[in-house]
Amino acid sequence: MTARQDLVDLVAAVVAGTAPAPDPRWRELAVEPGERVRKAAVLMLFGALDNVPAVSEKLLAPADLDVLLLQRAQTLDDHPGQVAFPGGGIDPGESVVAAALREAEEETGLNPAGVDVLGAMPELALPRGNFLVTPVLAWWAAQSPVRVVDYGESAQVFRVPVRDLLDPDNRVMATVSRAGQTFQSPAFTVNGVVVWGFTGMILNQLFEQLGWAVPWDRARLYGIDV
Repeated sequence: MTARQDLVDLVAAVVAGTAPAPDPRWRELAVEPGERVRKAAVLMLFGALDNVPAVSEKLLAPADLDVLLLQRAQTLDDHPGQVAFPGGGIDPGESVVAAALREAEEETGLNPAGVDVLGAMPELALPRGNFLVTPVLAWWAAQSPVRVVDYGESAQVFRVPVRDLLDPDNRVMATVSRAGQTFQSPAFTVNGVVVWGFTGMILNQLFEQLGWAVPWDRARLYGIDV
């Protein structure tokens, strides 16, 4: 069984309604009266590793598998400095797939013609900013160079070996305090950054749905300064 086939099978299970459902809290967005819900899409792009090998030698995932991520610029108003999938708002009349590909091209310079879209995952709620986000799962069939297109938007664009993400040594629970409350989310420490919050939760859920996840110490806490 290949990694690509695992992803295809997951999309098929989502369409058939047999895939494990996301946490119900992710599907419900409470919006204050007068506020609007904003629709967005992100591209979860997996493919074969480039010339940067996985650091982890543990056999937790195919050795030739990675995922495309970016780090948002520190100067942005929304989620500054956080690691995210390429993506953004859906324009009027635009499909979620078209939006995910357009935003990925605008942010990373990739060639959408080389992206094999496998399907859209269930819509998830991102309360900060009143977003409903649709992850679009894809395979990088014909890879193209990627880079930071606009440093006002992104600090770096990079590919991470999935094996490193799954390594229990790189797994932590990120903790952040806001308005007197402390929140925790599954996170990954890779590439000199911490993948936490919405992106960390999506990756954690995806790996569990795919059956790739391995046990890790959820008592390991990592404080996030915001």
